[in-house]
Amino acid sequence: MRSCHFILLLIFSMTIAMTGCAQDKHTPTPSGSNSSLLLKAAATNDTAVIRQLLAGKTDIEARDNKQRTALMLATYSHHTATAALLIAAGADVNAQDDILNSPFLYAGAEGYLDILQLCLKAGADYKVYNRYGGTALIPACERGHVDVVRTLLQDKAFPIDHVNRLGWTGLLEAIILSDGGPAHVQIVQMLIDAGCKVNLADKDGVTPLAHARQRGFKEIAGILERAGAK
Repeated sequence: MRSCHFILLLIFSMTIAMTGCAQDKHTPTPSGSNSSLLLKAAATNDTAVIRQLLAGKTDIEARDNKQRTALMLATYSHHTATAALLIAAGADVNAQDDILNSPFLYAGAEGYLDILQLCLKAGADYKVYNRYGGTALIPACERGHVDVVRTLLQDKAFPIDHVNRLGWTGLLEAIILSDGGPAHVQIVQMLIDAGCKVNLADKDGVTPLAHARQRGFKEIAGILERAGAK
């Protein structure tokens, strides 16, 4: 009798255990908050997960420990598809991280024309500046991003003569920090055609023309001279 009772208890215990295992197998285990999942998906360009998260209750402006939003993470890695999804969902293109990069500013500095254009359409703020106190245009001029410069200059409201904390405009950086090559020659011409101030000097009073001559950039100097630079 006792042996029968023991066998029945053993069978009952095994049944409970097996049921529990089956439940555990089919019950989803959360791997993090929606915010952390969104940040991770943005960094890895996982658009499928992003679509799923955006369809639910997810803070699109959640930040990581470096104050980077999902859109900022996508922009850093040039994940255009992810950036497009986030911007369409209302992500802030002007949100700055702990080193004052924003999606708009960084896209301009790195020459990410596709993301830059998305940011412009979504309301990029020209008065949000990088850690050097500069606009998206200034580093684009320095680095020879011709298409970015052309795109920014299409808006007559863009502050073409903004001076950063170094005392430089886009024109000055296109000369001072360049090699004077074809891309920078083209940028200087575009800036002049857009109406930049050709005689706006740096904080030491050195003009763009003087910098061009000092560096032996004859073609750039010629463009400046024809524009009335002194």
